[in-house]
Amino acid sequence: MIARRITGAALALFYGTAGVFHLARPAPFLSIMPRWVPAPELVVQATGWAELAGAAALAQPWSAGLRRAGGWGLAAYALCVWPANVQHMLLDFARADGGLGPAYHSPRMLAQPVLIWAGLWTGGVTDWPWRRR
Repeated sequence: MIARRITGAALALFYGTAGVFHLARPAPFLSIMPRWVPAPELVVQATGWAELAGAAALAQPWSAGLRRAGGWGLAAYALCVWPANVQHMLLDFARADGGLGPAYHSPRMLAQPVLIWAGLWTGGVTDWPWRRR
C-alpha cells in the first residue's frame, strides 16, 4: 500500500531528524524532562538512539520483521515520551508570557496518539481502520 510506505518514510524522516537533535542539541530536551526521571542526560541520549534505530527499521525495505519491530518500538517510544510533552506544556503555561501557548501544545498533545498509531500501522502491526472484517 503506497500510503503506508509514504507514511513510513515521513515517520522515519521525522524520527531520524528528532534523533539527531536529541544527540546533537540535548539542552531543550533536558529542560522539559520531568524531575522524577532518573539520569536525564542518559535518557535524552537513549531517546535519540531509539529514534534513530526506529527510523532506520521503518526505512529499510527488505525485512518486514524489522519494520514491525521498528513500528512497535516507535509506538512505545511515543507513549513513553508523552509525560515529557505534558511537562513541557505545563511549564510553558506556568510562564508569565504563556510560553509557546495552546496553539503549539494542543496539536502536539493531539498528535501523540496519531504518532503511536502511525508507528504501529507503518510497521505492519495493525491494518486498522482499513481492515475488512
